[in-house]
Amino acid sequence: MKATEAFRSFVLDQLEEIGDVTSRSMFGGVGLYHRGVFFGIIARDVLYLKVDEGNRSDYTRAGMKPFKPYRDRPGTMQYYAVPLAVLESAMDLTTWARKAVAAAERGAPRR
Repeated sequence: MKATEAFRSFVLDQLEEIGDVTSRSMFGGVGLYHRGVFFGIIARDVLYLKVDEGNRSDYTRAGMKPFKPYRDRPGTMQYYAVPLAVLESAMDLTTWARKAVAAAERGAPRR
């Protein structure tokens, strides 16, 4: 799941408009957090954002696939790859990332 520092920096720069995005290394990849809410994963230099019923259709319409942490094992997670055109547009990525944060907040256990 290795992620390069260059890709990590690029993604964080693209997400600057959201504000208060932090990244943490995890299992060779990177977890993305907005105000403590886990909403994204960088793995193998691909950005994956949290999905639920509110935003999954954006990804499926674009033909994107869910995150599969282990290539040789079944199972996926509720994070989908971000289309390249969205990744390259800070404005579009900000919109998609805000939807991912909302999905993560909806799915977070209540305290």
